[in-house]
Amino acid sequence: MVFLTKIFLTSKEIRLPRKYLRSKFIDTVRLHVKGGTGGTGLPKYGGRGGQGGCVYCVGKENANLRNIMTKHRAKSIVAGHGEDSRKTKIVGTPGADLKLEVPLGITIYREDGQVLGSIDKEDETVIVARGGPGGTPENSFLGHFGQAHHIRLDLKLIADIGLVGFPNAGKSSLLKSISRAKPRIANYPFTTIKPNKGIIQFQDLRTISIADLPGLIEGAHNNIGLGHKFLKHVERTKLLLFIADINGFQLSPKYPMRSCLETVLLLNKELELYDPELLQKPAILAVNKLDTEGAEEKFKEIKKAFSNVNQIVGSVAEDVRPETPIEFEDIVGISALTGEGVEGLKHLLRKRLDNFADENNPEIQDPAVD
Repeated sequence: MVFLTKIFLTSKEIRLPRKYLRSKFIDTVRLHVKGGTGGTGLPKYGGRGGQGGCVYCVGKENANLRNIMTKHRAKSIVAGHGEDSRKTKIVGTPGADLKLEVPLGITIYREDGQVLGSIDKEDETVIVARGGPGGTPENSFLGHFGQAHHIRLDLKLIADIGLVGFPNAGKSSLLKSISRAKPRIANYPFTTIKPNKGIIQFQDLRTISIADLPGLIEGAHNNIGLGHKFLKHVERTKLLLFIADINGFQLSPKYPMRSCLETVLLLNKELELYDPELLQKPAILAVNKLDTEGAEEKFKEIKKAFSNVNQIVGSVAEDVRPETPIEFEDIVGISALTGEGVEGLKHLLRKRLDNFADENNPEIQDPAVD
């Protein structure tokens, strides 16, 4: 009885992790794939063995990596084998192909790092393991094994807009106020520990997707903190929305206090060091927390500084100085807490995305033009 009591008391002290920590976001899965073996030919009658089946990845909107990992954990994904040739069936039936449904935004890597392909659209297909040829006179009627190797499915979120900001800048609050997403919001850094994706819907039913991603920290380009786990998702967004706290930011006592201007330049530098091409994306700067004391004057100074950013860059410390400053298309002040400026920002984002579509789709014509 005493033994059972001890077990009961001990079990009460064991606490499960919080739900949001247990439901870990999965953005990478490693699998072993194998094409089917080709069927054996029949030399006496010149019979040909069936081709081995292939393994494909097929893009599906509702697929997710968690289901793939659960279903295929520690298993090889093998396509069907080709049928052997026989007297009653000279040409063997090809093996069945295996189609693995994957979420959109997947890049598929082979074990040696070679990219096998990317899937961005519904029903888009990539062969990841080819089936072996069936037995023919050219190969002495011997069916060959199919390709077999490990692959990595790497998910990069696809969204129209990617939110870029240091922890506690107000990204989650903004996402909640302009979309139907329900991210965690609290007054401490790293509230967002996994990507959130929201949808902005307008009265004319136009929708825009926006991704709130885990906060960057200094050194993210070297995979410090959430590092590459965040930055790789930025690659597949059309527009970057920088969010900065008007009062600046300090990650911890180990780091210096950064002003709002330095914060934006440091975000600029982290993206530049990870992938300079990210700086070619159209970008908007939203300066948050205009509801705080003295914010209006600070905001005017920031706008003035970015009107001639090349001169300002030379005056800041080298550790926050980017080589190529981002030229923001717009700089707006908002308060995600009170909603000030948020509605205007929504329409500005829509306008910039429309401009992006016009510039990148030259075949689109004005319906009023014959």
